[in-house]
Amino acid sequence: MKIIIALDSFKGSMAASEACKIVSAAIKSECPEAHIVLKPMADGGEGTAKAMITAREGKWVPKKVMGPLPEIEAEAGFAWFEKQKEAVVEMATASGIELLRKEQLNPLKTTTYGTGQLIKAASEYGAEKILLAVGGSATVDCGVGSAMALGWNFLDSSNEPVSYGGQKLINVKKIIKPTGLRLPVIEVLCDVENPLCGKSGAAKIFGPQKGATPEMVEQLEKGLFHIAELVKSETGVDIKDLPGAGSAGGLSAGAVAFMNAKLVSGVDTIIKEIELKKDMIDADWIITGEGFFDHQSLKGKVVSGIINTAKDTNAAIAVIAGGVSLSEKKYKKYGITTAIACRKNQMTLEYAITNCKELLYTTAQEFAKKNL
Repeated sequence: MKIIIALDSFKGSMAASEACKIVSAAIKSECPEAHIVLKPMADGGEGTAKAMITAREGKWVPKKVMGPLPEIEAEAGFAWFEKQKEAVVEMATASGIELLRKEQLNPLKTTTYGTGQLIKAASEYGAEKILLAVGGSATVDCGVGSAMALGWNFLDSSNEPVSYGGQKLINVKKIIKPTGLRLPVIEVLCDVENPLCGKSGAAKIFGPQKGATPEMVEQLEKGLFHIAELVKSETGVDIKDLPGAGSAGGLSAGAVAFMNAKLVSGVDTIIKEIELKKDMIDADWIITGEGFFDHQSLKGKVVSGIINTAKDTNAAIAVIAGGVSLSEKKYKKYGITTAIACRKNQMTLEYAITNCKELLYTTAQEFAKKNL
């Protein structure tokens, strides 16, 4: 029996690679003859780089860069795949919200400069293609900080460079492209459709998650709209209403404007890059999962990507998640054979998180006993 284990991370508890190994060990304890293939998954958010290293046999290249605030140094890096001459830059390692304490969250001041430093480092390392994973950001600077790191100049009315952070976007009067800028192909891994500006844009939807007050949200919205208009007039690139441009506080928009990047589905791109479909063709089961399995899991997330990829195969799909809110009737409608929660009735969330590894192991054993 061939079983593919392709779990996402259990956010805040387990990386995807660790979760996959735990499920593998549990299934082996019940079915020692099973042929198991580990394919840790991600959708372009935190953990994407490490998941792809495990799934594709890459390596981590460390790089110290500016953190989300200029005074912070981040121990970041990028994933490198020598055979493909390809890098995965995960913005969360340089400009991520988890690098800050709660009292430090302020999208008026946070910057993507460190992410730009990683893109530059990966380019200089020899990358012919960069996948930019943009989940988990602490920023709303439209990627201006990352563009600065690549040599772009953003000048105010006195022809002086503006400083970092979303609060300075409104002060930009002139954008100057660096001479001789050469970047590889860059694909931005998105899992949202939000535009840069407007009621569903970067400031109004994601700003509060990064510490923005209502007053800050309005200030950021004005800055993003201003930069979008300036980019359009000076470069001819229209980023204001581009679907997905609002992800990562507008870093996606900035990547399109300043790096000639293309926005792509995060989960679909990762599935393609790790050649998951090829492994699925003769698989009996595909086990996927994440921290919480709900209706959002069926829209652009890892589980939905697995479902779509498995349609042309005979493999059955199982979901093992920390919690499950979908009814059996609902998830079976989408082609999922079974879904099992690690958190059982009456179990507190605190207990489930504290004991997540043991619970995942016993839940995977439960699945194996009933289905294999």
